Amino acid sequence: MTTPDTDVLITRAQAWLAEDPDEHTRDELTRVVAAVQAGDADARDDLADRFRGTLEFGTAGLRGALGAGPNRMNRVVVIRAAAGLASYLLQEGTDPGTPVVIGYDARHNSDVFARDTAEVMAGAGLKPLLLPRPLPTPLLAFAIRELGCAAGVMVTASHNPPQDNGYKVYLGDGSQIVPPADSGIAERIAAVGNLASVRRVPLDTTGGRVLDEGIVDAYLDTVAAIAGDGPRDLAIVYTPLHGVGGGALPAVLETAGFSAPTIVAEQEQPDPDFPTVAFPNPEEPGAIDRAVALAQRTGADLVVANDPDADRCALAVPDAGADGGWRMLRGDEVGALLADHLLKAGRSGVYATSIVSSSLLGTMARAAGQRYAETLTGFKWIGRLPDLVFGYEEALGYCVDPTHVADKDGVSAALMLCEIAAKAKAAGRSLTDLLDDIAVAHGLHATDQLSVRVTDLSLIAAAMERLRTQPPAALGGSEVTAADDLTRGSADLPPTDGLRYRTADGSRVVVRPSGTEPKLKCYLEVVVPVVDGVDGAREVATAKLAALRADVAAAAGI
Repeated sequence: MTTPDTDVLITRAQAWLAEDPDEHTRDELTRVVAAVQAGDADARDDLADRFRGTLEFGTAGLRGALGAGPNRMNRVVVIRAAAGLASYLLQEGTDPGTPVVIGYDARHNSDVFARDTAEVMAGAGLKPLLLPRPLPTPLLAFAIRELGCAAGVMVTASHNPPQDNGYKVYLGDGSQIVPPADSGIAERIAAVGNLASVRRVPLDTTGGRVLDEGIVDAYLDTVAAIAGDGPRDLAIVYTPLHGVGGGALPAVLETAGFSAPTIVAEQEQPDPDFPTVAFPNPEEPGAIDRAVALAQRTGADLVVANDPDADRCALAVPDAGADGGWRMLRGDEVGALLADHLLKAGRSGVYATSIVSSSLLGTMARAAGQRYAETLTGFKWIGRLPDLVFGYEEALGYCVDPTHVADKDGVSAALMLCEIAAKAKAAGRSLTDLLDDIAVAHGLHATDQLSVRVTDLSLIAAAMERLRTQPPAALGGSEVTAADDLTRGSADLPPTDGLRYRTADGSRVVVRPSGTEPKLKCYLEVVVPVVDGVDGAREVATAKLAALRADVAAAAGI
């Protein structure tokens, strides 16, 4: 016998089934309901979770596990989101017939969600332009400006696990949405009535259409053009990690004059199941092991990796001191290399990064007489800064051509990094040599991260509450001299859920929940003057980071 609460759940599930247009999710939910009615306690918990609220639309759009129910990514949720977005655009003064471009990656159902979105936009009187195939997220950001669109939608979950998908929204400036647009769109989504009331029109009956390869060629040519004249002798190993970068980066490299990279064959083709990696994120341990092994076998100079939607870029380099003779560069190190290259090239404007990234960029920019800005995490903030010339985040996101792509772009960043590496090789030097030069000039800025993945999100809230109510008096053996609760905001930063500590010896710690994954992230930085050589400074920094890491873990109870 079912309880009243269970009866309510089943009633809600049956109402969902009545309007779900997808036979796969209908069958899935039907099986769950049958199991609940048979007394399966696990099935009841599953059903309760599926109907525990709805996926929240925010500045990251939507992201969640695929499946039936309002707390999952599925066609019902996507159609409602598209209808809400169309309503918001028209409410804000967008003229009927204005184009909206829609892109998608190679994840499960990305193409279906993109087609649904296009048909809803057409039904609302807007002009949907659907990208021709699974393509990188930065190409979508490029297309918004290139085609004069009012908005763009990218169906992707970036580097999330294979069971997830997502829905990222950009406005006409080519940047991701920020408040108050997120809440405005969320309100319009909530106002969408029964799914049957959402008008959908096939693309071939409107001014909307599936774009041809011309927009892809325009993006690839624009990216290739950022490379200047210079050496091109560089042996590159590349992995797209089963994502959509495999068709873009090799083409760009060859157009710019580099030899074709050697690609990790098992990871070359898009595969939404990501069979060779535990998590399809180049930051995760083991993700680029196959690429490094291939580089060792072939004597390559450099390993380049994109995440599955190719908006992030990672590098690994030969390093005799590393375990295995190679090491992956940290995001802050890559950011410093790109900034150094652009500063030396005389690129004038704003150099920007987020509050969790190294303070080194600010030091470098000021030394070169350039402006520096610090934002909250996310390229939705960095990408829309006026006069931006370069922006990056430590989480492997880099914007090197904001005029054309006001978002992180793992393809253009990879090309510029190959250009830097080839120039260094021609001079008999390496990327690690260049990093040593930067440390000598500006001090060794060493960073690390303590990242804790949880299955119970309440553990993250508990850790943040503990830090707020019992703040540490010292970290890494040094007195905490400033503690900022970032929920209060400031003249420069909107409020965000985070804490920032500075110590007497110049160290810095930022703690925040991840915006896209079930993780608590603690970002650590120490600055050590280079007095007796970079190796000596690095030993000091390693010890200081270890002490910071231990104290932060203890203070947060993790």
